[in-house]
Order: sequence, then structure tokens, then C-alpha cells
Amino acid sequence: MVEATEKMPRSPRRKLRPLLWVLGILAAIAVILYIASYFIDEPLRRITEQKVNRSLKGYTVRIEKLRLQLIGFSLTLRGVTVMQQAHPDPPVAHFPYIKASVHWREILSGKLVGEFEVDRPKLHINLKQLRSEAASEVKLKERGWQQAVEAIYPLKINLVKINDAGITYIDQDPKQPLVLSHLNLEADNIRNIHLPDKVYPSSFHVDTRIFGAGYGVIDGKANFLAEPIPGIKAAIKLQKIPMDHFKPVTARYNVAIKGGVMRAEGNVEYAPKVQIAHLEDLTIQGLKADYIHMAKTAAVEKKRAKAVGKTAKELSNKPDVLITVDKINLTGSNLGMINDAAGTKYRVFLSDADFQLSNFSNQFSRGPAKARLQGMFMGSGVTKVTGEFRPEKKGPDLDLYVKIDNTQLKSMNDLLRAYGKFDVSAGTFSLVTELHVKDRMVTGYIKPFFKDMQVYDRREDKDKGIFRKMYEMLVGGVAKLLENRPRDQVATRADISGPLEQPETSTWQIVIQLVRNAFFRAILPTFEKEVSGAGRR
Repeated sequence: MVEATEKMPRSPRRKLRPLLWVLGILAAIAVILYIASYFIDEPLRRITEQKVNRSLKGYTVRIEKLRLQLIGFSLTLRGVTVMQQAHPDPPVAHFPYIKASVHWREILSGKLVGEFEVDRPKLHINLKQLRSEAASEVKLKERGWQQAVEAIYPLKINLVKINDAGITYIDQDPKQPLVLSHLNLEADNIRNIHLPDKVYPSSFHVDTRIFGAGYGVIDGKANFLAEPIPGIKAAIKLQKIPMDHFKPVTARYNVAIKGGVMRAEGNVEYAPKVQIAHLEDLTIQGLKADYIHMAKTAAVEKKRAKAVGKTAKELSNKPDVLITVDKINLTGSNLGMINDAAGTKYRVFLSDADFQLSNFSNQFSRGPAKARLQGMFMGSGVTKVTGEFRPEKKGPDLDLYVKIDNTQLKSMNDLLRAYGKFDVSAGTFSLVTELHVKDRMVTGYIKPFFKDMQVYDRREDKDKGIFRKMYEMLVGGVAKLLENRPRDQVATRADISGPLEQPETSTWQIVIQLVRNAFFRAILPTFEKEVSGAGRR
């Protein structure tokens, strides 16, 4: 008789029974959580919307739908609309889809942080809303946007992805919006989990279509946690940007533009202790641009010029701000100035213009900026302009040389009527000028030449009144008396010297002011000998 028997082995089913129990319990919990989430969604939507709006100042948020997924701890928002309370129509932003979830990759780093994914958001901003934001006493960082995001999802955001966004800005004319489309953005390591000892531990990338035809790319590093402001360092590249879309913006500054395509490359660094803007190359082809001076905007223009001069002076040689421009090119352009404030409207312009500016900076140690401009004055006069400019705390420091050859005088009749009350039927105009500004003093000369000038033509002037004819005959006679025989041309030289009355004015304003005042006085047939006050007006 056998006293003991061997134990029979356990069946596979019995071995798996504990595991099946565990899986069953987990499945039951998952089902319960899945069902419970549906009952939680609407109350949680209302609570979240209320918390977000309590956090914000000046803005209101509406959330159409909220879906909480307890498994995976993710939250999906649909139909999120943001409205500015001062100007609620149209809403400033609409988000069809926002998903907040755990950034699982960082669990391996021992960090519990979140990530946001946003699909097809639309931002819509107009000039009224922008001005309201600028005029508000509440600063942007005090609006409560960070607290609003935290009210949506409790985890700190470490990764943001924005897919196929659209941004529309309307300045004045709704028919001419500025539109960025198909914009994609990704920013990672926002919480500085990795490389915390680096100045800029985070990375980000942006690419977008610009005004339909152009595109832009930004690649950079950042420290989003820097105080008092985030720090960024990025390279920027723009291509095929149609300039026509900037018309509403430039019109506010009395500049009318038409045509032109721009490309640009550069980099920027903006942080609590440093601000650097480095433009490597900016090229605009085929632009027509006019500055328009009108009586009704004269006061605003003067105020704007004063503000520009003040800003230029503040930035000049500022130690923590570096602005550099390697190269700016305008090619095949038409650049002009329209005066609509005088009795007769006129336009002075340079056609087929090519302009180059190099080595421009706000720091004197970088050396002088050099500018070169060539084209056809009034469509016929071969023109060459060269200049050097140096940033100085004492005021503008510049040297300017201008030469114009053989401009057809008939093309200048609108100008001559406005300032001299006469016109011409033939002749050419040339000009040589040299201007220097240093230590608040202006020196130089301007020398115009008039050749074969005919002020009065019986065939063209037959419809004019008798007194008008007599005046133009008198002007023509003066020109004849001043002829430099045997070359048959009128020539005079005006020396320019004196103190600069407004040294705080920017360099570009000084250039325009000197050339305008000296030039317009010199070309009139009165040929005034004394224009020493040109630099003081």
C-alpha cells in the first residue's frame, strides 16, 4: 500500500486565475471611470469656464464642450472662444480643439508635467482692440493668462504644439487684412527639465505662410521661466513677402506704397539683461513709396517726428541695447515725396532707384553706416547720393554728397508753380551739394545749374492771362541775366553754415530737412545767395 501520493500539478487556468481577477477589476474600474466621465463633463465645463473667467482681466472665455478622460488623465476642450470685453465683436480668438494631457515622456525624468496640443486656432485682432490693449492700465502679464491655463489643466505645461493656426490683423480697411496662415508652432522643455544650467534651455520652431504668397520660419532657444520677462534667442527668415498688404499700416504714417516684394534674414535676442536685433539682409524689389505731406496732418507729422527723434536719441549708444544692420537693399524702386499742403500739389521722386545701407548700428564703436542711392531724378536726371552716418549722443553726425545731372525742367513744373508761381517749357537742371553735420553745427554748400531754360513759350502760354505772361517773361529775363556764357547755363552757389537748432532730431530727419530746405530755395529762379539758415529750419 502506498502511504503517500505525489501532488498533482496545478492547471494553467488555476495559475492565471489571480491575474484574471486583477484584469477584471481593472477593466471594471475603467468602465466605471469611462461612464462616470460622461456625467462629470458638463459640471466640469461650467466650473472650468467660471475659474478661467475669474482669472482673466478684460477678457471673457466661453467653452462649448469639455471631455474629461479619467483614464490617461487628459482633457479635451472644443469650441473655446475668447472675447475682449471692451470690443467683443469680433472675438479675438477661437479654438476648435485643445487637448491637455500628461507629458508621459518626462515621467522617466521623474517630472509630472503636461502638454498642450491645439488644432486650427484662429486669432482675429483689429486696430480698436489693439489700441484698447495698449491704453489699458493692466499690463499684459497681469491679465491672468497663466492662471487661466492652470484653471483648465492643473499640471505645469512643458510641451506646446499648435497646428495649422491662422492670425488675421485688420488695421483700418477690413478689405486689406494682414493674414498669417498654416502657422505651426512647437515649444519643448518649457519647464527647463533638461539642460537647466543653459541660458536658453528650451527650444521652439515656428513656420507660417505670410499673406498667401510669402513664408516665414523662426528657429530659436528660450528660457520661458526667466524673470521678470521670458528670454528668447532666435533666427528669423522671411521670403517673398508682398509689400502691398502693408498699405493700411503705412498709410497711418503718411506713407503710400504700391508693389514690392521683400525678403529678410536676421536674428534677435530679447532677455531681461540684453536686447539685440541683428538684421543680416533686407531686400525689397520693385517698391513704389511716397511720403505724403498734407496740411491736415502737419501737426501729427511734427509730433511723430519729435517722438522718432526722442526714441533714436534714447537708443543711441545705449549699453544694453544693440541694433545692427549688415545690409539693406531697395532695387528697381520709385521713391518720392508728395506735398499736398502748398497751393499746388506736386511730387518729387527718384525713379529706377537703387538704395544700399550697410553697417548701420546704434553703437558708435561699430563705425559709420554707409548709404548709397542712385536713380533718375524726376525720371530724367542721373542722380548719385552717398553718405556716412555715425550714432552720437551729442546729436546727428553725418556727411552727405548729392549730384544730379540734366533733369528735364518741364518735369519739375508742378514744383516750380508751387514755390515760384511759374513754369517752364524747356531746359535742364543739375545740382551738386555737400552737407556735413557735427557737434550741432551744419556746414556745406549747394550749387544748382540751369541750362537752356525757357520760362515763357507763346504757343504753350497762349491761354494764360496777361499778368501771368508778364511775370513769366520777367522770370525768364532774370535767368538770362544770370547765364554763365559761353556755356549758356545759369549757375549759383549757396554756402550753408550755422548751428543745428534741434540736435535731438534723428539723422534721417536732419537729412530730409537739410536737403528739402536748401534744395527748394536754390532751384527757384530768384537764386537767393544766402541760405545759411537752411539747417536751422
